[in-house]
Amino acid sequence: MAERLIYIVDDEETILRLLDHWVTKKWGYTAKLFPTGEALLESLNEVPDVVLLDIMLPGIGGVETLKLIKQRHPELPVIMLSAQGKVDVAIETLKLGATDYFSKPVDFAKLEVSLKNAIQIHDLAREVARLREAVGKPVHFDNIISDNGAMQEVFKLVQKVKDSDISVLVLGESGTGKELIARAIHYNGNRKDGPFTVVNCASIPKDLLESELFGHEKGSFTGAYQRRIGKFEQAHGGTLFLDEIGELDLSLQAKLLRVIQSKQFERVGGNETLTSDVRVVSATNSDLVKAVQLKEFREDLYFRLATFPILLPPLRDRKSDILLLAEHFLKALAVEANKPQLGFSKKALKLLYEYPWPGNVRELENAIQRATLMADGNSISEKDLPLAVQTIGTRDDGASSSALSTESDVIKPLEQTKEEVLRHALKVTEGNIVEAARKLNIGRATFYRLLKKYKINS
Repeated sequence: MAERLIYIVDDEETILRLLDHWVTKKWGYTAKLFPTGEALLESLNEVPDVVLLDIMLPGIGGVETLKLIKQRHPELPVIMLSAQGKVDVAIETLKLGATDYFSKPVDFAKLEVSLKNAIQIHDLAREVARLREAVGKPVHFDNIISDNGAMQEVFKLVQKVKDSDISVLVLGESGTGKELIARAIHYNGNRKDGPFTVVNCASIPKDLLESELFGHEKGSFTGAYQRRIGKFEQAHGGTLFLDEIGELDLSLQAKLLRVIQSKQFERVGGNETLTSDVRVVSATNSDLVKAVQLKEFREDLYFRLATFPILLPPLRDRKSDILLLAEHFLKALAVEANKPQLGFSKKALKLLYEYPWPGNVRELENAIQRATLMADGNSISEKDLPLAVQTIGTRDDGASSSALSTESDVIKPLEQTKEEVLRHALKVTEGNIVEAARKLNIGRATFYRLLKKYKINS
């Protein structure tokens, strides 16, 4: 129990110390104290087990702090404390996701029970999330829809490599199904009974990625209040899928190379050498050969990861798959939307076929999902499709964004066009700022500056 971390937020020093006494001395937890909601929010990179949150706080109030906590960590238990004791306030916080509510002076016997229950619920939620990530959705070859010759060659490569332990590098544009191929390798191979664990190297801050991969010991750095088991340990006996491997920081590349070569590593702040039997499959939409030439990616790591490369063709080069996939997605989505009789009009099918799909299969699935919801009758018309798809017939350049169309007599302000391009890039990449910036050929700092300028929430 001493490893459990409780965040306590109260602007009254006396109450803060009283709560700290009960939490640490009486109940044996570890506590971290905060006088304001702002101070708490700045420390949420390390997620505690429970938050004890006062409602009456200076600056950002307790209710607003609760909202912000739930936006970042929906499963994190928050127990509200208030000297007001108003029923309407209690109801509001519970509706916003608070686990419990106590009036001051606090009944510490009841608070102890509530705290234990909150920890148990949080443990269960984290275990469910871990199992979902570890087990994932099994993918067999009949789950991958394609009659394209190039994709059939991909399937043959997967068959050849599935029972081997050599490293596989899946290459292809965003949305081509790289993770789907990685899952097919795992669930059709001799490691199918082990975990399939995913790490997106672009979505985790580089100063936290080492801990994510290898774990850390309690006290190894500020905020390390308890031991963390890393993804290499979690993936023991199975497959570790390293997505967006091209975004891996140079400082971590040497450590990753060592683990792949020796299967040994240490947790951050630890001295014990650990061993993990893991098969590594990685994926990228970056040009790693160019990155090696620019000294942005280690050559030895590249050759280790790319022992068996698999290249996925973009959807625009597999035109025969577009309508096949569209029908496949519609069949499932129409049932979910309670529109089982839904089909496509001839004009809608023509537009789907002609559109270049810069976001590939992922963009196509999103388009069919939108069209399914938009359709009023038993047929999806061209008007139900996204605007970029609707206008493909009016353009000669095949551009993927209506903001770039030159066929209209309407001249849009340059600033508006910039904003539309940014929004389209975020839509195609599903909010992946690193990838969106790369596709627009601008730096991340510039991309962030433009998002702020146009008030776009990523």
